[in-house]
Amino acid sequence: MPRQMLAGPVMLDLFHRDGMVREMWLHLHPREFGLLWRMAETPQTRLSRRTLLRDVWRLRHEPETNTLEVHIFRLRRKLAAFGIDHLVMTDPAGGYRLNAEVTPVVPDASTREALDRCGLIGNGGEQASQSGPHLWNWPPTTA
Repeated sequence: MPRQMLAGPVMLDLFHRDGMVREMWLHLHPREFGLLWRMAETPQTRLSRRTLLRDVWRLRHEPETNTLEVHIFRLRRKLAAFGIDHLVMTDPAGGYRLNAEVTPVVPDASTREALDRCGLIGNGGEQASQSGPHLWNWPPTTA
């Protein structure tokens, strides 16, 4: 599974669970991000209300609310700030679809290596080794 997908002009980032347009975060609500990510998995394909409720909300029944429509409205409003609210389309047959080409972003080798290494978390700027300080030993004790 890719960590990032480029959906038209929107860079979706699974780690941050947000989208970015022109280097500005959209500040998506978790459900808004879930809707956009789910639609990006199958672009240009109609996703029914039932499918989105099952895949994003994990519901097996149809709630008697308009929560899906409210989240779609809010998502479109955030996209409209960048002039791209047309990305999320209401399908004439019912449901919604993403009106964009989607490309998984594959990080280069140096980025993958950086993501796989132990980070710079609370160790004074030095990279922790595999046997070095760990979060569960924080703060470090001094003798």
